[in-house]
Amino acid sequence: MNHVRQETGVDVLMSTKHAALAPLIAVIGCDGAGKSTVSEALLAWLRSSYGPATAAHLGKQAGNVARVIARLPVVGPRLDHAIQRKVDRTRELSARRSPGLFAALVISVFSLRSRRRFRRMMALRRQGLIIVTDRYPQLEVPGAYDGPDLSVAASGSAIVRWLARREQAGYEWMTRFRPDLVIRLNVDLQTAHARKPDHRRDLLSVRIAATPRLKFSGAPIVDVDATRPLAEVMSAAKAAAAASLAERGYRPRP
Repeated sequence: MNHVRQETGVDVLMSTKHAALAPLIAVIGCDGAGKSTVSEALLAWLRSSYGPATAAHLGKQAGNVARVIARLPVVGPRLDHAIQRKVDRTRELSARRSPGLFAALVISVFSLRSRRRFRRMMALRRQGLIIVTDRYPQLEVPGAYDGPDLSVAASGSAIVRWLARREQAGYEWMTRFRPDLVIRLNVDLQTAHARKPDHRRDLLSVRIAATPRLKFSGAPIVDVDATRPLAEVMSAAKAAAAASLAERGYRPRP
């Protein structure tokens, strides 16, 4: 049975600058889809079959920080609940009104961390290393899916609106570099929550619904059913990667 669907965007001639970059394969999907597992296995296969390759995590990792706070003894759950209420309120109002200065500064710090990791990744790509990323920045779905959290259209203080413009500009710069291939791991809510029981079901549901909307500026996308056994998922991922690398002139080692 075929569990892979190929989706390609508008054909765009690759610029000389982009052609000089080593291939980049992005693995994306909701939490619980298996991004880390697939990325690590794909990286090991690329190194053994094609040569120098490395991994990069391009998410903000704000959720990881929140889960660490939640596990603190005594005060952890209370702090986590208070922070989550503030985050939910911020996201609810973000399209209409900017958050307060403190919340905007926290959001900006995480965005800057993501941009710094992206710059490091690009430096390695220019050195000729094949890149496998866990997540990839995008502009199609604002909010908590590796996109901007601050709205440039929302009302608010001058400082917060300046931070929003800075964040937007950063994402516009990052998304100018299209992946050579996006492996989009699709998963249902039951499977995602079973794999990530410490994640909120409502947030997982939002991400699952948003996943098909991510187009990554027309990058080639291969959809993989991530509820299938890992061997089948990896077979599909390797086949897609091999085809993408072949288009760039890469051939596996004999």
